[in-house]
Amino acid sequence: MRRRRHHALIAATGLACALALPPAAQAAPAPAPARPSLERAVLAPDDGWASADGGTTGGSAAGPAHIYTVTTWAGFREALSDAAGSPSVIRVKGTLDALSDPRGTPLTCDDYAADGYSFAAYLAAYDPAVWGRDTPVSGEQEDLRAASARNQDAQIKAYVPADTTIVGVGRDARILGGSLQVKDADNVIIRNLTFEDTFDCFPQWDPTDTELGNWNSEYDNLVLSGATHVWVDHNTFTDGRRPDSEQPYHYGRLYQQHDGELDIVRGSDLVTVSWNVLADHDKTMLIGNSDGAGATDRGKLRVTLHHNRFENLVERAPRVRFGRVDTYNNHYVVQPSGYGYSFGIGAESQLVAEKNAFTMPAGVSPGRILKKWNDSPVTTADNHVNGKRVDLLAVHNAEVPEEALRPDAGWTPTLRTKVDDPRAVPRLIDGAAGAGRLR
Repeated sequence: MRRRRHHALIAATGLACALALPPAAQAAPAPAPARPSLERAVLAPDDGWASADGGTTGGSAAGPAHIYTVTTWAGFREALSDAAGSPSVIRVKGTLDALSDPRGTPLTCDDYAADGYSFAAYLAAYDPAVWGRDTPVSGEQEDLRAASARNQDAQIKAYVPADTTIVGVGRDARILGGSLQVKDADNVIIRNLTFEDTFDCFPQWDPTDTELGNWNSEYDNLVLSGATHVWVDHNTFTDGRRPDSEQPYHYGRLYQQHDGELDIVRGSDLVTVSWNVLADHDKTMLIGNSDGAGATDRGKLRVTLHHNRFENLVERAPRVRFGRVDTYNNHYVVQPSGYGYSFGIGAESQLVAEKNAFTMPAGVSPGRILKKWNDSPVTTADNHVNGKRVDLLAVHNAEVPEEALRPDAGWTPTLRTKVDDPRAVPRLIDGAAGAGRLR
């Protein structure tokens, strides 16, 4: 008892002495570390594949001379050109309209058309009743269509150099009609932007694409081609003002004017796609562009998708070839009609799909969530459909036995931060994903 009293007396005496010290002499609590600005933010450790092998820092080390604020498409492309060779931050303010000239005057598809090109003449020349369905189109109007497409290509593409951060300012930063290209570049961050309506003025008719033929378009909202260490976060991708559902039919086929929303192809590697909204689209996300690209893609295309909202999409969310792709804690909101599939299992793919949430209407079976394109294994675990756990692989194999998939992708993801209960995922994501959420 004496020892306890002695210790208590010492403690009380020490507390009294501390209280007696002047304020300046007392130890102040350590201030909480300041959160970096959007311009200086870097990807957190263990946050998906883009955190591996040195991580992703973008242009966080940019000096004052390499921090740009842009308000026009021409100014944006000029800043990207000037940024090459130095860590840079490009702040996007308002709408950058890719279909406008350097003075901001709006452009239309007619402004890109090569002399002599006529869509009416194109339709007449390649009508299946005249041309048939066995031979790819060729000749004068196809050559003029291709020349017109090259004119548009030169206007709407913007190329991102290495060590760059592109970030939207506020709630309404938007790239309209443009195609952002991260090509053969390392260490890129893209955040807080809306990508809307990257459409092709001059789709090509291919009579040999399926038995009935198809219209095929170019241009993705965002494409990673040979890119490494890329973090795509809190963006919104949408067809917006020009949905495919409002496009006409020619030769009995939809005049498709949109390609992908976000494609990751041609040996791209170490990519994290987080907290985005991908909505109202057909061919959403392609990881690996060709079955024959093994020499380029094998051992690469390592991609993490987490806490994204995929809404009212037809297919490719994602479709995977070759890559080790980790998809967890995403929310898939399936439309009542027109739905194809979500996870496309392609050549040598190693997809892990765990703890995702699906909101599906009556009449659309969860057996359609998986789609077999090639014989590759897939890991599915603890995915929930309308709040209930569903074994996606078992349901698919039972409903489509002729396209049965094998279990076990052969690897276990480790680069994950917080993994949420899939039952909580819709509430967490729907209130926080997409552009305009960051400050």
